[in-house]
Amino acid sequence: MILTGYGVLVDPLAPLLELADVAPALAEARDHVDAAMRHRALRRHGGQVAAEAGLRAAVASAALEGHAYDVEEVRGGTVTDPVVQGALRVAEGLGGLVDLWPRAPRQVLAKLHMLAARGVVPADDLGRLTGGADRIDALAGLVSNDQGTSSPILLAAIVHAELLTLRPFAGPSGVVARAAARLTLINRGLDPRGLIAVELGHLAREPEYVGSSGAYATGTPDGVRSWLRHYTNAVTAAADELTTIGDGVLAAV
Repeated sequence: MILTGYGVLVDPLAPLLELADVAPALAEARDHVDAAMRHRALRRHGGQVAAEAGLRAAVASAALEGHAYDVEEVRGGTVTDPVVQGALRVAEGLGGLVDLWPRAPRQVLAKLHMLAARGVVPADDLGRLTGGADRIDALAGLVSNDQGTSSPILLAAIVHAELLTLRPFAGPSGVVARAAARLTLINRGLDPRGLIAVELGHLAREPEYVGSSGAYATGTPDGVRSWLRHYTNAVTAAADELTTIGDGVLAAV
C-alpha cells in the first residue's frame, strides 16, 4: 500500500483487477470458499477436517515438487521421503507463523525453508537465500504494508508466483512458495482455520500450474493474467475439495 498526497491508501495490486476476467474469477473463488466454510462438519468436527486438509495439502505440495505418494501411504507413516516429511512439517507449522507473517515476512520464509528442506539440503543452506534478495525485499514490503484493501486471493497469488519465479532457496522452494500463499489466505481472514488446501487445486491442474507460473515469470500482462486465472481456479477446486472432505468426515462418524 502507498499513501498518496491526498492521504488515500492505494492498493498496488489494484491494476491487476483490470485484466480480463480476473475480478469475476476472484469473486467466484471467494464465493466457493464462503460456501465451503458453511459445511456442517465444521461445527463439531472442524479439527478432523483441518487435519485431513493439512495432510492432503502436504502430500500434494510434495507431489508438485516431483515426490508423489499415495495419501494413504503417507497417512500410514511408511513414507520417509525427506521432501514429503518436510511438507508435513510445514503443514503442521503454519498455525504458529500466521501472526508473524505480516510483521516479519523474510523471517517466516526462512523458517518455512528450514522446515521444508531439512534433510534435503546441507544444514548451512537452511533458511539462506540463494538469490533474488532485492525482489524478496519488495515482496516482503508488499506483505507487511498491506492494509487489508487488496483481495486476499489476489495477494496470495502474487506471493506464490513471485516465490515460484525466484526460487530463492535451495531444494524444495516450491513447498515454501505454496505455504507462504496459504499463510496469506489465513492471515488475511479468507481461511482463518487453514482449511483451503490450494495445493490440491494446483495438483489437479498441474500442467496449467506449471504453464501459468512460467507465463507469470515473463512479466507480461497476459502472463500475469494466465497465472491469476489458474490461481482462482485452484482456490475454487480446493474449496470444493473441502466440501468433499467434510462429507467424508460426516460419513465416518
